[in-house]
Amino acid sequence: MTTPVSGPAAPPVRPVHGLAAIVGFLVCVEVASGVLQGYYTPIFSDIADHLDIADADVNWFEAAQLIVSALVVPPLCRLGDLVGHKKVLLVSTAVTALGSWVLVVSPGFTTFLIGWAVQGAYVVWLPLEVAIIHRRTRDSGRQGLLTRRAAAILVGALELSVIIGALTSGALVEATSMGTLLALPAIVVTAVFFVIWFGVEDAPGEATGGYDWGGLALITVAVGLVMGGLVAIRVQGPDSVLPWLLILLGIGVLVPFVRYEQGHPAPMIDVRLLATRAQWPVQLTAFLFGMSVLGAQIPLSTFARTEPSEAGYGLGADAAFVSNLIGVYVVFLAIGAFTLPLTARRLGPRGALVFSSLLVALGYALWLPFHDSTTQALINMAVVGLGSGALVAALPAAAAAAAPPDRTGFATGMTNATKTVGGAIASAVFAIALTATGTIDGPDEGQAPLSGYLTVWTICAVAALLAAGALLLMPRETAPAELDPLDAF
Repeated sequence: MTTPVSGPAAPPVRPVHGLAAIVGFLVCVEVASGVLQGYYTPIFSDIADHLDIADADVNWFEAAQLIVSALVVPPLCRLGDLVGHKKVLLVSTAVTALGSWVLVVSPGFTTFLIGWAVQGAYVVWLPLEVAIIHRRTRDSGRQGLLTRRAAAILVGALELSVIIGALTSGALVEATSMGTLLALPAIVVTAVFFVIWFGVEDAPGEATGGYDWGGLALITVAVGLVMGGLVAIRVQGPDSVLPWLLILLGIGVLVPFVRYEQGHPAPMIDVRLLATRAQWPVQLTAFLFGMSVLGAQIPLSTFARTEPSEAGYGLGADAAFVSNLIGVYVVFLAIGAFTLPLTARRLGPRGALVFSSLLVALGYALWLPFHDSTTQALINMAVVGLGSGALVAALPAAAAAAAPPDRTGFATGMTNATKTVGGAIASAVFAIALTATGTIDGPDEGQAPLSGYLTVWTICAVAALLAAGALLLMPRETAPAELDPLDAF
């Protein structure tokens, strides 16, 4: 790369003054995201009591939000490319705040379910933030490096906020009313709306063409059918015909969808871009990664709570230890995210992705022989967390780097969409694997066989290995200036 010379003939390089401030404001958004993802987990049983529902019914909240998450990411990210990423970030934050306030005033299960589903609009925040930063650094001469660094900071803030949210709700649940308890995350999200409004610069969208309503309708039908089938498996069991029929119909709709999108001048989902050598390994990795980061959490929790004296396996841990296990995992997620720039400097962007995937594979493979003590569990989750944190930060940045300027929002958003679909599919598969005399909702509902947990960990490890293999097929980035460790915001 040619070094710019001094004097009037030097090529202009846009400075990145103000980027640190923008990242700082976006960190506030990820703090809110972390609160949403960590705050409710310790109080699910209390929420069930508040709504006068069974603990098992809480799973409906997860299912509804996964469906909404999978459906909203592609259209909102496309809209961001068209009208500007800040505008869509504001809209999604307002919708998330609305859903959060619905939870506060909800009188029963149905309205709470609706609010929880609407709250799922927050999943588009990180992809839009990465797209904003990627555009802001375009003329800096070190776009890839700065985007990766910013993504690492955002994800690190997210993961630390998950811990803060979980500790806060756990400390307050006995000291305040449920209405007040549920109001705190709603207040945080509402405040973040104004942080975005005043702190993030607005830039017009760069994409051309109209809005692909036909593509949106087809992908909504396809995802809706598949997700509906997965929910039906959890409700009716794998022996029922209806769930598999819904899944097959959803997959079948993808055929006309792909043909339609290939012929559309401005597709909702750019299937041609996704098929490129630089893009498909990233998206496939996001799908495979979602199987563990979203699908394996309930099995890990129930395994830890299972009494060895009753089932012949498990850690016999109480809720406090499960919170500590989650805390260790999230801390190492943050470490993995914050150290991503160093890993990318040593191994290159592609090498960092491969290494992170291998860490996830190693962590879940360690569960197979080492699952008899709390120390082993903590070590296993620490290894998984290091790799997972780096992947959460690196995948949106890698997708943005492999996309044209007018499709960065779409590319980064698809990493979240494919991750969500992977998690939903894995959740259903794991539910089948763990089915014994009851469900996987908790040890009191029936003991799953140890072979089921071994199957879960094997699937997670194999999925991560497949991701590492796919990433080796993407082009190696050769931009030494982007890996200069002395560069700064």
